[in-house]
Amino acid sequence: MNKPLRHVAVFCGLLMLALLIRANWIQHVAADDLAHDDRNRRVLIDRFSTPRGDIIAGGVSLTGSAVAEGSDLKYKRTYKKGPMYAPVTGYASQAMGSTLLEKTYDGVLSGTDDRLAFQRFTDVVLGKERRGGDVITTIDPAAQEAGYKGLTRLGARGSVVALDPRTGKVLALVSTPSYDPSSFAGNTFKDSRRFRSLDADKAKPLANRALRETFPPGSTFKILTAVAGLEHGVVTDVDARSDAVSPYPLPQSTHRISSEAGDAVCDRASLKTAMQYSCNNVFLDLALKLGPDRMRETAEKFGFNKDVYSADFGDLRAVASLYPKDLDKPGTALTGMGQGSLTSTPLQMAMITAAMANDGKVMQPHLVEQVRAPDLNVMERHEPKVMSQAVSADTARKVRELMEWTAKEGSARRALIDGVTVGGKTGTAQRGVDVRKLVPYGWFVSYGVKPDGQSVAVAVFIDPTDMKISREDISGGGLAGPIARSVMKAVLHK
Repeated sequence: MNKPLRHVAVFCGLLMLALLIRANWIQHVAADDLAHDDRNRRVLIDRFSTPRGDIIAGGVSLTGSAVAEGSDLKYKRTYKKGPMYAPVTGYASQAMGSTLLEKTYDGVLSGTDDRLAFQRFTDVVLGKERRGGDVITTIDPAAQEAGYKGLTRLGARGSVVALDPRTGKVLALVSTPSYDPSSFAGNTFKDSRRFRSLDADKAKPLANRALRETFPPGSTFKILTAVAGLEHGVVTDVDARSDAVSPYPLPQSTHRISSEAGDAVCDRASLKTAMQYSCNNVFLDLALKLGPDRMRETAEKFGFNKDVYSADFGDLRAVASLYPKDLDKPGTALTGMGQGSLTSTPLQMAMITAAMANDGKVMQPHLVEQVRAPDLNVMERHEPKVMSQAVSADTARKVRELMEWTAKEGSARRALIDGVTVGGKTGTAQRGVDVRKLVPYGWFVSYGVKPDGQSVAVAVFIDPTDMKISREDISGGGLAGPIARSVMKAVLHK
């Protein structure tokens, strides 16, 4: 063989070797990634070739499946009361992918989970369609409806979170304005256009305000400031007068901060009176005396500065609520009244409130009760789990006394329910540098406990940007208090 032919033969041999190596790489190394890549059309065809299992609340399916006309993706997702439950279910769209429970439990719902392999085998043998499993949520439909209707009647952007303090079960998870996942569940141009329209909406209907957005918590954070003061011994008697003057001189500043209740009521008020009338000066002074390290330490025991909740279950993920590091004296003082650079999710404020009703114990919040196979066997069952003993039972008891006094004689009266022990705290949170340009947020947190021990904790957040309301009429007690009460009644008065 002459030299040129030999070179050609060697080159062709190398090409064949490269082809064989590549073929084996694809079949044995990259096969799994390629098989599960969302851009693989066969994956989509397989995922939507059979009806999905259901997401269930209170024994009722929140989801369904329907035949998709004119598409190689045979079935598309349908939703019952879609906008009300969208923050819980998320969406499973042929065109836009999936989110929340639809994404977390996609393998179970589509029937492709490895734990269902034997079920799939028997279905093939018997000539049946592949079947998906079901996800049973902890949501109380009555509480969910009460929270959703309360916010939509106001026409507000906002959120409601309700928890069972003893177990961490999420009883309501509402975010408004919302969207109907059915409206873009298919794979047509109309579906894509609808999704783009929702994504571009300034009111952000696709946002999950309960879990994925943070806001200054305002005076509802005074609960945690009181906890820190009692736990660290800065306050020993809730009825003793403080030395916090009103208006309060912010450190390193000429600014003096007053309270809505008036300087006469709040000047040198006790912690009990300060909680009752939401006196800013007492909580500013208390945070300053505690210092940033002790304030942050207390906040972190309740879950601040952590990115994900329910990491063990994977069913509930929330962005971190932030208690910042390296605060100066003015910044530290402002966090005492829930302002400054402090931010929180509504879920986090519900967790703090729930801990007060549970003797200082923070339970891991979870959204899924159990996961069920198509043959109704339970694949997973989520048991209550303690996240932390944030504060002592004695401190929690003292703060409950303050919150119950505030509900009985103070700014949280709108949450009172006959036959139920109620504790509450209002909040109005300023936002932005120029507070005159942006309307404040309204907050309300509360818990209710029946004589038999059944309890619920609620956090209501309201952004009144889209509401036709004067600045003077915006208050946590007036706007959010009645919603909290209706959610608590839905849970406790079956």
